[in-house]
Amino acid sequence: MSALSVAEALSRPAVPRDLCTDCGISRTTDAARCGRACQFIKPDYPRLEAQVHGRARDALKTDETFFGPHQQIYRAALAKPIPGAQWTGITTRIAERLLETGAVDAVLTMTADVADKWRPVPVLVTKASDLAACRGMRMGYAPLLALLEPARAAGYTRLAVIGIPCQVYALRALEAELGFKKLYVIGTPCSDNTTTESFHTFLDLLSDKPDSINYLEFRADYHVELRFDDGRKQTIPFLQLPISKLPRDFFPLTCRTCVDYTNALADITVGYMGGEGEQWLLVRNARGAELLGLLGDEVRLSAPGSAGKRAGPVKGFLANTERAAGGLPLRRMPNWLKPIVGWLMPRVGPRGLEFARARVEMKAVETVIHLRREQPRRMKSMIPKHVWRLVEAYGLKPGDDESGKS
Repeated sequence: MSALSVAEALSRPAVPRDLCTDCGISRTTDAARCGRACQFIKPDYPRLEAQVHGRARDALKTDETFFGPHQQIYRAALAKPIPGAQWTGITTRIAERLLETGAVDAVLTMTADVADKWRPVPVLVTKASDLAACRGMRMGYAPLLALLEPARAAGYTRLAVIGIPCQVYALRALEAELGFKKLYVIGTPCSDNTTTESFHTFLDLLSDKPDSINYLEFRADYHVELRFDDGRKQTIPFLQLPISKLPRDFFPLTCRTCVDYTNALADITVGYMGGEGEQWLLVRNARGAELLGLLGDEVRLSAPGSAGKRAGPVKGFLANTERAAGGLPLRRMPNWLKPIVGWLMPRVGPRGLEFARARVEMKAVETVIHLRREQPRRMKSMIPKHVWRLVEAYGLKPGDDESGKS
């Protein structure tokens, strides 16, 4: 590989693509690799799942159809939460332990731009203490994988990568040719990203002091939590969010057609959807078990719960998405009713694993509807068979020219 520096890799322009989240591969010395690495061109999940986990997802196991191959699912929290972390800090702590134990030479992850705390910037971290600067959530596109070549040029042969699904898919597709002796992949769930500039527009709608917001999280109890520099906290029910005021292209087509919310090709997925107020871990293979084992008694583990029924909310989402005609799905509900429904949803709506299943089905529904409307020729290559199984119960079936083999 060419001996690109980090600065050179990040300054290289991305190659313009029709559907692209700028994972970073197009900024490398061989941009043509996008053709065989991109999730939005011709994904092959069965092949890569078998490559990574030793087998593809088992269609006879209901939750593997939803969440991908896994050995164990946990509800989890650090016994001593890390200050400044998005939840309790499990992702950060695993990365710290990898460096503390000498298991890896570097961790490839995101930090904040010096001029904008919400803008993600890829970084190679070699000291556990430096991971403190990487805690928390960022919003925007960042070419994480552009730093794979600088990592190799620096002599890092044992690498940990913390990434979102579109980054992890490309990483796995190219893993064999990248030549790392050891590779650990910590995945976070993701389905909806936007530009950092658009995210600032969203913050402006949430508060009259958007610059003082230092934390934002979409929680599994149907609320968004905000934290401010003065220590104040605020929660906003999903139904009260100013979605109707956002531009129609707030979420790009890539994010509206992502089929891998749960990051199925990671060794371990660390998220919140099935955590019922704590974190949600999917240990997918032996490397994932090794990563969790690094935490020892620092982490509390329990079985995830599951309650409520998802069919109603998913059907409602389907109808709203179709009604939105390509824009954001809007809930048509009288303002007086929204507080009542907002109170009921955390109590009678899907919770725990059922909430996670509902969200995955919503993403599957969204993928079919938006591709069918905007890029129908891509449906055959972009929609895996397991996604069609997820939407079948809601009356969505592939046409003769819409179903591929994966």
